[in-house]
Amino acid sequence: MQAPIAANPALLAIAHTLATTGWCQVTNLVPADQLAALIVESTAAWQQGDLTEARVGRGAHLQRRPEIRGDFVQWLDPHSPSPAQAPYLALLDELRVTLNQALYLGLWEFEGHLAVYPPNTRYQRHNDRHHGSEARTVTAVLYLNEGWEAADGGELRLFLPSGETVEITPQAGTLACFVTADYDHEVLPARRSRMAITGWFRLRE
Repeated sequence: MQAPIAANPALLAIAHTLATTGWCQVTNLVPADQLAALIVESTAAWQQGDLTEARVGRGAHLQRRPEIRGDFVQWLDPHSPSPAQAPYLALLDELRVTLNQALYLGLWEFEGHLAVYPPNTRYQRHNDRHHGSEARTVTAVLYLNEGWEAADGGELRLFLPSGETVEITPQAGTLACFVTADYDHEVLPARRSRMAITGWFRLRE
């Protein structure tokens, strides 16, 4: 049995905004010391070459297509998180419980990875749901880029059901969430490396 709905008003606000608009962005949800630890750890992982080239497709059709997707990734291990990752994953699990109890989504788990886009790379318009699977339900992206300026680029562009677009600046501490199936999106090129922890609240398969 799940605990009562989280008392954290910021998490409830995320749930209510997703229910009304389908997407949201919040800042300062992750405490400054925890965010700083994630930034230090993620930067070190990138500099040490711990990330691998991201690919497009699934199974036998996986391939590296940097003109489509240019990032490098390192998958998180939810069963053995690092000291920097553990508080953030605990916060995400609290958000999962809140979304389930406020919106009856039946979310089972979170899967995610650290993603780094080198300068001038991008991810063309796509949807995060895999063909043939409805597991990925809510996308959550936490940005780890300190001192990001408008001229740096690298925005997350969401394609709204209305036909309009909205762009989210990847400033450290910003958390973007959206209903996975409803929002195609793209990552625009940036003039400097761009880091984020990207993941999905999933249904049980």
